[in-house]
Amino acid sequence: MKERLTLLWGRAKRFLQGLSFRTGAIVLFSCVIFYLLSFASLALPIGAGWRGALWATFFGLAKSAQYGGLLILGAEGVKRVKRWFRKEE
Repeated sequence: MKERLTLLWGRAKRFLQGLSFRTGAIVLFSCVIFYLLSFASLALPIGAGWRGALWATFFGLAKSAQYGGLLILGAEGVKRVKRWFRKEE
């Protein structure tokens, strides 16, 4: 079972790393949107159970997008993003 999970994780990681830099940037940006939606859902005038479910859903999507985007970008992509932000200042 452990070998099968390791194999699946390796396949998913290789697939994500094969995607373009632009795709990684878009996925990371969607992370910000999901974080905003997760905390905005707390202000809705609905029951506490629904509010909690919405928060957990959007927060989970944000975390998935965050880690997925970092896997897509890889170490070189993260360095590229950092250089881009330093040029803006």
